[in-house]
Amino acid sequence: MAASSPRNRTAVLVLLSLAAAVNAHEHHGDKVPAGEAVSQDPIDAILWTHILIQGFAWGILYPLGMVLGIIRSRWHVPCQILASALAIVGYFLGHAHKGRQFTHNVHASFANWLMLMVAVQGGLGVYLKLHLERGLFGKSRSFFVTIHGVLGKALPVAAWVQMLFGGIVLEGFCRGDHLGQCLAHFIMGSAFIGYGIMLTILLLVGQAWLKRRGKSQEFFDSAVIAAWGCVNTFTEHRWGGPWVGNDLQHTTMGIIWWSAGLVGMWLSRDSAGRPKRNIIPGMVILLTGWAMSGHPQHLMLSTMVHTVFGYTLMAAGLTRIIEISFVLRDRNNYSDLTTEQRSSHGHHADTEEETHSFQFLPVFLLYASGFMFMGATEEQMQMLSDADVTHVSYVLILFSCAFILFLFVNLLLRIYSSSAGPQRQVKLGSTDEEGAPMLNGHAMNGSGSAHERRQVRQAEEFELEGLISDDEDARPLGEIPGGSDSGDSGSGRRKERRA
Repeated sequence: MAASSPRNRTAVLVLLSLAAAVNAHEHHGDKVPAGEAVSQDPIDAILWTHILIQGFAWGILYPLGMVLGIIRSRWHVPCQILASALAIVGYFLGHAHKGRQFTHNVHASFANWLMLMVAVQGGLGVYLKLHLERGLFGKSRSFFVTIHGVLGKALPVAAWVQMLFGGIVLEGFCRGDHLGQCLAHFIMGSAFIGYGIMLTILLLVGQAWLKRRGKSQEFFDSAVIAAWGCVNTFTEHRWGGPWVGNDLQHTTMGIIWWSAGLVGMWLSRDSAGRPKRNIIPGMVILLTGWAMSGHPQHLMLSTMVHTVFGYTLMAAGLTRIIEISFVLRDRNNYSDLTTEQRSSHGHHADTEEETHSFQFLPVFLLYASGFMFMGATEEQMQMLSDADVTHVSYVLILFSCAFILFLFVNLLLRIYSSSAGPQRQVKLGSTDEEGAPMLNGHAMNGSGSAHERRQVRQAEEFELEGLISDDEDARPLGEIPGGSDSGDSGSGRRKERRA
């Protein structure tokens, strides 16, 4: 105890000094002019450190930790501990900086709720790690597992919102008359990016989920479009007042969204009730891009940025239509095409990827559209115009941001799919109606590709690990005794199991 007392006193002093720094800095700087949100001072090194640390913790480590938790990796806990430690350090740095000062703002207020989420999430993680199974703890474990998972998946979304708040507060934007326009740009831009992320997930790892739901992807797309259109129809104009600015254009866009969304939901099933693809969501995206490309603006820079944004969104809708109608030919995914249909594209069935390269184009264009719309508010355009930044340079910067996020999402999905292993994709013993084994919901009959058959064999080898003899381990993975893929291999493995 005597040896630990100096350490305890040191820890208490550090915590008290940090708390004093927080209390001394309440984002109410005396240097902020009356009627303004920020002072004219430059950003100091402490605030830059806060931005970099929090961006790394919330923007990279927490999403990575979420994926590692989903696949039950042993690196999940270390990753979350590191992210939480950096987040706490960044939190105190955000209250201890000098230089530019701020009035009370949403970024500072939301930070407290975000840290509360981290504390609850971490506490649940510790509780689940203890594996308390007796009495009330055992009965409530499944509930806390669910809450832990929901909070873990909500953290990246909350972190995205907080980072947007941080960028807005840093420049003192979105106050007074600019608030409504800012909300429209950042909410709609984030929605385009979120739509692109969901399409990426469904494209790479979500086809089995769609198959289990018994609905086409366009049903969910159209339902969201219809709901969003209803909101826009009644919120873009103050009903009972005069029509000003772009009220009429925004309201009519809401009307076409919910009307087209209802059509897309109707066309997502055929007369027999089976799921069916349609191009209505792509048409809505194309029409929205066309409308936004002609959106009247006060600055030439803003006009050019909105024009490029509209063209990008039109390209996303058009390529989505081409993907469904000509690349997939109304199938759910590229692997559903028959061998004959795929060979007509000049490919070989045994070397073909399950995802066509063209399918990434409409998805990425949604990312780019979202970044451009979020970066096209009136205050941002005025600041860039005063700095003589051309629309070409600005658009290239925004496309670069879209590429980086697109890469990060694909990296996380690759970690998920590769770390999960074939045993998560193949349900051994499950068969279709004709008794053929199934891979990720697709029948593994004689027409299946060699790559698919090899995946099944690798999954079987994984499941039998520890039951296979040393001689069997010496053979290459997937090689069958006797040099053939005949049914004898199944009986041989059954003998090994009995042994």
